[in-house]
Amino acid sequence: MQPLHSHSAHHHHGPHAAAAAEPQLNATAFWATLHCLSGCAVGEVLGMVIGTAIGLSNAATIAMAVVLAFGFGYTFTMVPLRRAGMAWRQVLRTALAADTASIAIMEVVDNAAMLVIPGAMEANLASPWFWGSLAASLLVAGAAAYPVNRWLIARGKGHAVVHEHHVH
Repeated sequence: MQPLHSHSAHHHHGPHAAAAAEPQLNATAFWATLHCLSGCAVGEVLGMVIGTAIGLSNAATIAMAVVLAFGFGYTFTMVPLRRAGMAWRQVLRTALAADTASIAIMEVVDNAAMLVIPGAMEANLASPWFWGSLAASLLVAGAAAYPVNRWLIARGKGHAVVHEHHVH
């Protein structure tokens, strides 16, 4: 697959060409981050809710949230690729290449934020503090992953490897 901005596909170079590609790169990185954050958030919220509801330790709750975040994050990428007719082996390789860095960053930042926000991990499910802390931690996680996604996409890596198969 070719990178989003392949120099071989263009005959114009220089500062004007780079400036023209910048908004497209930023938009692609934003949508890739939002897509990744969607899957990550589903798993993270489920893990936090289940762990809190059944009284797991912070470590066990975070472990469950991380596993579910990776599972849902990869699934959100794999389903459209399978629908596009891609073989399972290629789907798995593509999802791993596209999402691993982004999900990992989001999970580290999100869970660190939940641990740092006073009382976030101890709040119960009926508490606005629980939900507000979780929402804030996910927003910070998405913001942390955006520059990495942008950097990867600019180099034809990360979410750029599935860009042509996804409809945003």
